[in-house]
Amino acid sequence: MNPNITSNNGTSPIRINSQRLWDSLMELAKIGATPKGGVCRLALTELDKEGRDLVSRWARESGMTVTIDKIGNGFLRRPGRNNDLPPVMTGSHIDTQPTGGKFDGNYGVLAGLEVVRTLNDHNIETEAPIEVAWWTNEEGSRFVPVMMGSGVFAKAFTLEHAYAAKDTEGKGVKEELERIGYIGTEEPGDHPIGSYFETHIEQGPVLEDNDVTIGVVTGVLGIRWFDCTVTGMEAHAGPTPMGLRRDALQASSRIMQEVVASALRHAPHGRGTVGMVRVHPNSRNVIPGAVTFTIDLRNSSDTLVDQMTAEVKAFAQKVSQETGCSVEIVPTSSYPAQSFSPDCINAVERAATALGYSHMPAVSGAGHDAVYMARLAPAGMIFIPCKDGISHNEIEDAKPEHITAGCNVLLHAMLEKAGIAQA
Repeated sequence: MNPNITSNNGTSPIRINSQRLWDSLMELAKIGATPKGGVCRLALTELDKEGRDLVSRWARESGMTVTIDKIGNGFLRRPGRNNDLPPVMTGSHIDTQPTGGKFDGNYGVLAGLEVVRTLNDHNIETEAPIEVAWWTNEEGSRFVPVMMGSGVFAKAFTLEHAYAAKDTEGKGVKEELERIGYIGTEEPGDHPIGSYFETHIEQGPVLEDNDVTIGVVTGVLGIRWFDCTVTGMEAHAGPTPMGLRRDALQASSRIMQEVVASALRHAPHGRGTVGMVRVHPNSRNVIPGAVTFTIDLRNSSDTLVDQMTAEVKAFAQKVSQETGCSVEIVPTSSYPAQSFSPDCINAVERAATALGYSHMPAVSGAGHDAVYMARLAPAGMIFIPCKDGISHNEIEDAKPEHITAGCNVLLHAMLEKAGIAQA
């Protein structure tokens, strides 16, 4: 951390206004507030427009300009002394799950705004510009694909593909962007980035379990999704002896256990989940004849995820031979593992150390907009604990002191990259 980035008394690093950040989070949370204390603010709804309008107003009041691109991504810019330099950017999203919480995504955007407000408080001019981004439809609750705005920005898929997406009522992305007034003229991706940071609640229990304040995120797990169909033969549960059955559910249960076992063998970052199961004919006294279930495999590198995939497929083939049931495993989605920039990782770690916060390396098991930004520029993430590791839930919660800590780390990591303009 730059030793010159100190408070007015010159003895300690500058820090954000904790109450102002918390109040902003609570004010934004009123838009789409749910009875259980959460937020329902789906992408490109009237409530999303209200949220965007509020954050844009706050940005302009802080002296920032607001630019919107054709997929509705917003870029809130505080100029630097040298505006020819690419901006140091932070951001996340303000759309939520149908039963979402106050912090997922929203914290990352408002933490960036608080960084700017703090720089204004201390009359600090940065060498490079500072920008705060919100990305359209990160959650993917109303429209797919997930991380839509950042994905279009990073050319992971086309603007036309995103525009063609429709919700359950048949409403399309382009017309909804136009309706709420957030379809800009800038081509997605025609916006330089010098480096990118994203601050987020962990959405898991690791930091809390270790009683650590800051997760220094080194990367995001690779993901492979599959649909597995096991076909046997339905028959009467009474007259059919055990040895003569082709029980699709029993065969499936063995494969499901292997999904978990493979993840355990590839610790510490292996993840194996069966989340959806459909049994046919799903009758009390009929031996199941067909079972379809999902497989979700994750790990810190594509090599490890591919190895887990090969193990599960080999085991499934063995089960098929032993039970007489056919097994079909069909891939449905694949997301590569993404490592973050050592420079950004080190900047986060240096800031946490200088500020006196406990910290540890962390990986993200969930996707974030930073995944796509890391394809374009050096990127890093900052995690803070969330209560009981619960997210995508109305009871999602985070302690104010952790909210503050993550934003303080973001402030100093961004300042290290942007530099302080010298008189």
